[in-house]
Amino acid sequence: MKESFETRCIHGDPDASLRDANNAISFPIYQTASFSHIKTGHNDSGFDYTRESNPTRSKLEEVVSSLESAVGTVAFSSGMAAISACFELFRPGDRILCSEDLYGGAIRLHNLISAKNGVTADYVDTSDLKTVEKSITPDTKAIYVETPSNPMMNITDLRGCAKLAHDNGLLLIVDNTFLSPYLQNPLLLGADIVIHSGSKFLSGHNDTISGFVSAGDANLIDKIRLISKTTGGVLAPFDSWLVMRGIKTLAVRMKQQQESAMKIADWLFDCPQVTNVYYPGLKDHPGYEINASQAKGSGSMISFRVDNEKTALRVLQKVRLVTFAESLGGVESLITYPALQTHPDVPQKMREHLGITETLLRLSVGLENADDIISDLKQALEE
Repeated sequence: MKESFETRCIHGDPDASLRDANNAISFPIYQTASFSHIKTGHNDSGFDYTRESNPTRSKLEEVVSSLESAVGTVAFSSGMAAISACFELFRPGDRILCSEDLYGGAIRLHNLISAKNGVTADYVDTSDLKTVEKSITPDTKAIYVETPSNPMMNITDLRGCAKLAHDNGLLLIVDNTFLSPYLQNPLLLGADIVIHSGSKFLSGHNDTISGFVSAGDANLIDKIRLISKTTGGVLAPFDSWLVMRGIKTLAVRMKQQQESAMKIADWLFDCPQVTNVYYPGLKDHPGYEINASQAKGSGSMISFRVDNEKTALRVLQKVRLVTFAESLGGVESLITYPALQTHPDVPQKMREHLGITETLLRLSVGLENADDIISDLKQALEE
């Protein structure tokens, strides 16, 4: 019997669970660099050096694997370290077909690091499967998508993308940060690799940085683990414990945050200073039906456009409960200015093409009362 999602948030997979020798309820923080050997070539615990493996990190990886229905998971020191490790799977001359609306840090990585190493990122609208199919070349090795995308909330058909990828011998890599495994499980929809910025919804408290790569194939996850061991960008034991503690409440947090986000999105839709609301839970969203077919909800991320730049700056300056800050997914509601915070390294022409202009704001809905958030946004929007 496979336990419910809520139970697995707390226990992982009980049948394959890594247990503490002293039966601690809260899995301990193994704050050590090395583990002793009882004789040459033998270590009873199976752990040697924390860069390679650590019990606290292994327990966390086990939990995330259970939530994503993965064969294995590797925990990294940041979401960017996780993305970087995935791109180490490719060789000079390879091409990666990417959603054109990606987190700006991922675009910066592609443009500054991957390009230098001979790996090319081709940016296309992955919400249009015909465009994706036409963009595949003999050198394309993978399709890399975010859905919903950051920050325009575009939706990619994961089943359709998986079929295209596998018909052409490609990997499908999905960044699942915005919906978390509570609402979307890309591996079950045909993806090969799932990435998370664990700093966001998984940890959920805006207090630590982490990243994860999960895969449905043992050979693939072994390659990622070797890359993490070799490059060294692994998650520290204390941070592993913080994320593990955060995951215990993932289901209840996501449920409440999504409920509040729907209420706030409806209010924004009718707000006179707001010209567009980008939220997959609204029925007029172009990706509404596809998202509903592949995810169990729409999450708690909302982007919206206001009538002019002056209004956008006023909102950022006047909010009281909502915090003007980069990041997302925590219990505190945060409002972000993508053009200057998350996407400043994206060329202006590309930003304008995507709609990431001076009038766009991104809201991460936290656990405050939804009516309080609405009241705060109302007073900030009004002159």
